[in-house]
Amino acid sequence: MGPLGAQLAVIGALTLLAWAAGPDPIPLSPEKASIFADLTPAELRAVRDFLTSRPELDLQPNQGGSLGGSLARNSLFLVELLAPKKSQALRYLDLGGRPPRRRARVVVFFGAGPEPNVTEYVVGPLPRPTFYRPSGRPVAYTARPMARLELEFLNRRLVDLLEPLKVFLKDVSGFSLDSNCGQRCLTFTEVAPRGLASGERRTWLMLQRDVEGFFLHPVGLEVLVDHHQLDPRLWVVQRVWYSGQYFASPTELAERYARGMVSVVRLPPHPEESLFSTFVPRGDFASGPPTDQPGAKVCEPSGPRYALYGNHLAYSGWSLAFRLRSSTGLQLFDVRFNGGRVAYEVSVQEAIAFYGGSSPAAMQTKYIDVGWGMGSLSHELAPGIDCPEVATFVDAYHYYDADGPVRYPRALCLFELPTGVPLRRHFDNDFQGGSNFYGGLEGHALVLRSSSTVYNYDYIWDFLLYPNGVMEARVHATGYVHASFYTPEGDRYGSRIQAHLLGNLHTHLVHFKVDLDVAGPGNSFETMDLAFENISLPWEPSQRLVQPYLDRQPRSRERQAAFPFGKPLPRYLMFLNPTQKNRWGHQRSYRLQPNSHASRVLPRGWKEENGVSWSRYHLAVTRHHENEDTSSSLYVQNDPWQPTVSFENFLRNDESIENEDLVAWLTVGFLHIPHAEDVPNTATPGNMVGFYLRPFNFFDEDPSVASRRTVIVRPDPPESKEGVRIQRWGPVAPQVCMSQEPFSYNGTYWEE
Repeated sequence: MGPLGAQLAVIGALTLLAWAAGPDPIPLSPEKASIFADLTPAELRAVRDFLTSRPELDLQPNQGGSLGGSLARNSLFLVELLAPKKSQALRYLDLGGRPPRRRARVVVFFGAGPEPNVTEYVVGPLPRPTFYRPSGRPVAYTARPMARLELEFLNRRLVDLLEPLKVFLKDVSGFSLDSNCGQRCLTFTEVAPRGLASGERRTWLMLQRDVEGFFLHPVGLEVLVDHHQLDPRLWVVQRVWYSGQYFASPTELAERYARGMVSVVRLPPHPEESLFSTFVPRGDFASGPPTDQPGAKVCEPSGPRYALYGNHLAYSGWSLAFRLRSSTGLQLFDVRFNGGRVAYEVSVQEAIAFYGGSSPAAMQTKYIDVGWGMGSLSHELAPGIDCPEVATFVDAYHYYDADGPVRYPRALCLFELPTGVPLRRHFDNDFQGGSNFYGGLEGHALVLRSSSTVYNYDYIWDFLLYPNGVMEARVHATGYVHASFYTPEGDRYGSRIQAHLLGNLHTHLVHFKVDLDVAGPGNSFETMDLAFENISLPWEPSQRLVQPYLDRQPRSRERQAAFPFGKPLPRYLMFLNPTQKNRWGHQRSYRLQPNSHASRVLPRGWKEENGVSWSRYHLAVTRHHENEDTSSSLYVQNDPWQPTVSFENFLRNDESIENEDLVAWLTVGFLHIPHAEDVPNTATPGNMVGFYLRPFNFFDEDPSVASRRTVIVRPDPPESKEGVRIQRWGPVAPQVCMSQEPFSYNGTYWEE
């Protein structure tokens, strides 16, 4: 055990002593939750001003300067909270130590020097920084995320590079790249990774009609642009593909087209209305009442039944801190139920979508979404659609590829959701036409929601808290499918979903980090499933009986707790505290229950798969280390071949995981074979994956017995006129309620 492990062990032991000897556990307070709060706009600006004042960094604005220039400049790309180390946080949260100093994680693009690179820094203390120091090794400049300035250069350079195809594009699509194209302009989708090996920056671009839902309007032309040089004037087209045919350059395609040597597909004229890729209603349902009236709504007859103070949330026994990390998305910290900690951190780590196809852009598409700033793409949630009108909305501020904090209004929402199914109920039949009693507890859950619109796809991220100590994490996938131009060769890679459109098959995977602290930081992991035994009947030994029994498998080392895809995953995944027992003598435990039909995206060790080595496993359980904070990084998208973070390294030392501080790394996902009903958009039903954290002998009984939303109905004696006695501990019945606020939606985000 190293110094850090020893430090955590001491803190864990002291925490357990406090748990055993002290009063009842205490819920997280708003003051203590603030150590996990995202940086404020003032703090973000303070970091920017401090770093831009350092002459040795020579930082230039991200969006400033002449567009005729180059990328040989130094710029501040990302500023976000650097969460405190767990040992420091626990010393403050549990032992009354001093609060950890607030610090920022900063990403700087150094393009102006002789060896361009990306360097990360730690900056602090906040709110008035006085120091900055490097964090980790510099990253190759070609691995950097795509910035808006580079994308603008690419837009402008593409017009010049495709000048030979001006007539061709107009003939086959009716659209153009001209500056005066009006309502008939072309755009493009860029795919990644950008090349076939480390050090490259070569991107396939798929040209599309720039109309509403342009993702579904490819024109059949794809070009490979080499843009690794910092001077955009040196960027070149290396290869061209059109409708199943390859060409060495735009000039070759233009010349062969002029001689009638190219098989072309002329697209029909663009319709002015009723475009298939829009949300505009069309057609009618064959049955049921009209749908032009309001549907069912969520209402709060007594107002919110949760408490929100800054980034601190409390609801029906739950208390936790949350943040919206710009790089990755939602993070929960210090998750407690009735004051007892269940998890130190539950967070989104990464989301990927790997595709197959017959066109080069489709073949090359392996999206690794943290490389696109997944957490910062938290655009406005619409009341009444994305969240109920009565929800509490929270703004977010991101400093990502900008020159200051950018406000994202309504980036998160919080609401109590009637689940539509009782949390618990029973009808106790008297088998004489009546009942002995009926008991029920209405089902509710608190939902914390955000979204990430990563180009074409929209991910809806939810954490749900139930009053019986269960937490659910889930993600819905919606938005537009990533589609390519249809050719007959594409049939084995998806479905034809419009006349000239192929919906390409792909696998979605999402990675979660679940740092469990079940009744304290010292936990062990075991799996449980059933096995069968063949025994003689005790009361009739001549007869045999086959019955199930509980097969418990303690997992003492990391490799024993890594479950690769292709092998069965045990059904009960148990995290237990070996030193804490409930009243009935059971070790207090929480069960991790996945909801997924994920599978691997590539064979193990195959090129890009090395960048997403976490995708090899349903689940892997490791010992906590501060330097194993995340399973991915901003740079894996554009250099998956030599990744800056390799999850496989977390498992190489095969450490003991008995009575240790454990982290569960869970992969969930699904295969998506697009179909006609994915037009105009992929719908959410059936496209949801996630997991549950469920108490398993953690309590002495179901803690939801504390809820006053229970109803018990008992029959009255025969002589009673009422017939039944109804017991309630809450309001008799809610009044019909509708929001009096008109629908509003702005859809903008600006620097402030």
